[in-house]
Amino acid sequence: MIGVSAFLAAAVVTPRLSASAASAAASGMERLVNMKDACDPETFNAAFGPGTCVRNGGVSLDHFIAELTRHGSVGAWHFAPPMTTARVGDTFVAVNRGGEVHTFTEVADFGGGIIPPLNDLSGNPIPAPECLVLEDDDFVPPGATYREDVDTTGTHKFQCCIHPWMRLEARVNK
Repeated sequence: MIGVSAFLAAAVVTPRLSASAASAAASGMERLVNMKDACDPETFNAAFGPGTCVRNGGVSLDHFIAELTRHGSVGAWHFAPPMTTARVGDTFVAVNRGGEVHTFTEVADFGGGIIPPLNDLSGNPIPAPECLVLEDDDFVPPGATYREDVDTTGTHKFQCCIHPWMRLEARVNK
């Protein structure tokens, strides 16, 4: 458990991170994606430091680790919807409605994130390369919004680079 604490604390405690400043495409539609979690502030903040979780009530850290160990994911930590469609010119608007920091990172292929213990417990031991080159504005604090313009057709994949089982797959047409 201490190993998980150290990695999570290093990656998610710092609240200095800002939302993306990407602008919406003028002619496209906004496609809402909710980033959700149910962290319990008492247990998450006790393990990783004040401000790690800023919501009221929720799943204790022990239950989080137990569910992740059993299932490779934690149901309350997810993108909604997990699958969608879009058109070139649309903008994904990812809103963090949880209590922890998340990312909404486009990846070529789903993989692990930036916290090795969470990667291992979720069955994603190899990080997605895009998760290894994150910038400060890629992190989305609770209540913040991240915008991603859609400029090509095909299948687009997005994941949280902290909680790598949080995923969205979008089919994009012209």
